[in-house]
Amino acid sequence: MSEMITADLVDLDLSADTKEAAARALAERMVAQGRVTDLDGFLADVAAREAQMPTGLDGGIGIPHCRSEYVTEPSLAFGRSAEGVDFGAPDGPADLIFLIAAPAGADDAHLTILSSLARQLMNTEFTSALRSAGDAESAAALIRGDEPESEAAGTTDSVATSAAASADAATGTTTPAPESDDDRPFRIVAVTSCPTGIAHTYMAAESLENAGRDAGVEVVVEPQGSAGFTRLDPAVIAAADGVIFAHDVPVREKDRFAGKPTVDVGVKAGINRPAELITEVRGKAERGEVTAGSGAATPVERGGEPGEGYGSKLRKWLMSGVSYMVPFVAAGGLLIALGFAIGGYEIKSAPSVMQHFVWTQTDSWAALMFQIGAVAFGFLVPVLAGYIAYGMADRPGLVPGFVGGMIASTINAGFLGGLAAGLIAGGVVLAIQKVKIPKAVRGIMPVVVIPLISTAIVGFLMFVVIGKPIASAQKGMTDWLNGLSGSNAILLGALLGLMMCFDLGGPVNKVAYTFATAGIAVSSPSDSAMKIMAAVMAAGMVPPLAMALATTVRGKLFTETERENGKAAWVLGASFISEGAIPFAAADPLRVIPSSMVGGAITGALSMAFGATLRAPHGGIFVVPLIGNAFLYLIAIAAGMCVTASLVVVLKGMRKQAGGTAAGTPDGIAAPTADAKQPVAV
Repeated sequence: MSEMITADLVDLDLSADTKEAAARALAERMVAQGRVTDLDGFLADVAAREAQMPTGLDGGIGIPHCRSEYVTEPSLAFGRSAEGVDFGAPDGPADLIFLIAAPAGADDAHLTILSSLARQLMNTEFTSALRSAGDAESAAALIRGDEPESEAAGTTDSVATSAAASADAATGTTTPAPESDDDRPFRIVAVTSCPTGIAHTYMAAESLENAGRDAGVEVVVEPQGSAGFTRLDPAVIAAADGVIFAHDVPVREKDRFAGKPTVDVGVKAGINRPAELITEVRGKAERGEVTAGSGAATPVERGGEPGEGYGSKLRKWLMSGVSYMVPFVAAGGLLIALGFAIGGYEIKSAPSVMQHFVWTQTDSWAALMFQIGAVAFGFLVPVLAGYIAYGMADRPGLVPGFVGGMIASTINAGFLGGLAAGLIAGGVVLAIQKVKIPKAVRGIMPVVVIPLISTAIVGFLMFVVIGKPIASAQKGMTDWLNGLSGSNAILLGALLGLMMCFDLGGPVNKVAYTFATAGIAVSSPSDSAMKIMAAVMAAGMVPPLAMALATTVRGKLFTETERENGKAAWVLGASFISEGAIPFAAADPLRVIPSSMVGGAITGALSMAFGATLRAPHGGIFVVPLIGNAFLYLIAIAAGMCVTASLVVVLKGMRKQAGGTAAGTPDGIAAPTADAKQPVAV
């Protein structure tokens, strides 16, 4: 196996003002050595990984990395910057920059060695030696671990030795602790993971282990990295007094850790403040707090990291409920819309198909679709409430959340009631989990005690205290929507169009979409609600369609990768998948996003002005037969698409004429793609 880093891959005088420029300078060295086959393609994969989470670390370290099909062999490039480059670390710019490139199909041995470098970066003697290295060859040798001990940091192990240590640590094998409970140290098991599974995963593991030794605590870590992971011995988990999850992807087989005091944070917290996490989990153990584990992966694996604002936590909780609710909306809404399309609006008065169904009658099939869709719609509010509570408190929040949501439906409190029920249920469960309880009953808390008490409290509050006021507010909002007409309706359409195009499938987009689907999630939606749904879907189709049009008419303004993405954007836009424009927005947000918002606002306003209606919550052009005033509706979409495409072309053309870099992307780096050439996320 050839060496992963040589002197040719080291730049001790790296001159770069931005992280993109630094990555390009180091990647060019890899290209020159034949380790990377496509510079722009590889840099797009690096940018895609960077977009998931900044790779700057405390201590002046930047570690951009990815797995990519353009990498021929595992490689490291190292740059030392006198001025420093901002990689998003809290303590400022990085002067030590490592670019890690792994092939998409790298074997476990290679990835283990790559991961060992991440552990070495936690050693201050290692980083100090790199800062004082006098030439490229000695720096490369130090990173490889073959520098003579007299010249290298005395206690700095080689990368290969660290790799072996990493493998041993993953098995969960520890030195037997004293048998006496009074003498044995506090025991913690931890899991670390990051989106790529190469760097942060192992850096967090090393940081937690070092902090544990300093605190006299026994810490055993299971890094769930891209080379796979070795499960901790069940006996080690059973003997643990607490658990730390430091992760940015779902913890695999999380149920193994159920019933123990748990601290759940992002992977960077494991790197930057391990001592605080150890103190926190010890405090929870002393207070008898228990967090139930769950093997299922939720959109919100935790309610938010310490120090995160309440607004950010609330957004995560609400998005958890919305993400689980949307499939019910799509299935139920499309079935109801098909029922209306086949049998007319009077089909809602048809008798139950259980008593009357004729195989040869069209009306029977229409009634069947309508009634199945209506049942699916009946789950919307309970699912919304249940999974908001799930996002806050994990599995124990499901029962009170679903019950509270069903009560909201029963008392006609609608989506506002579902939101309230979910938040209350999650809050009640979290409060119960903080109560100190005897160790003997901890095992039944998640399955008996917490569901019983929390459901009773939520039911009481929804039926007796807040249910009626929320139902009144819901009715008032519905009456207001029904009364919208003229300029007010057009302004609402423009506002919803702006929201749909602001973050392309993000939280603001989801707020507008949920607002629209809430109006049609009834068996007999009002005309105003169907107009709102039409405006929202039309505006959401504009960004990807506009980018597809722009790459077609002025392809020279875009990279080859973007032109390929433009072809896919035709289909994504036509299917009402706003995320099809994300690669373009990520590469050039200051031009693409404002242009999309202008086009979306025009489309939303025109749709409302034309009086277009839509009963289906999704489907794009494939549900045109179900749209009222379909021709004018398509005109509204075409107008917004042309406006957005024109603005993007003009703005990118102005930049090119002003001497900007090619393809309209910062420093010429291609945008992250949404096609099959994405780096493998592990």
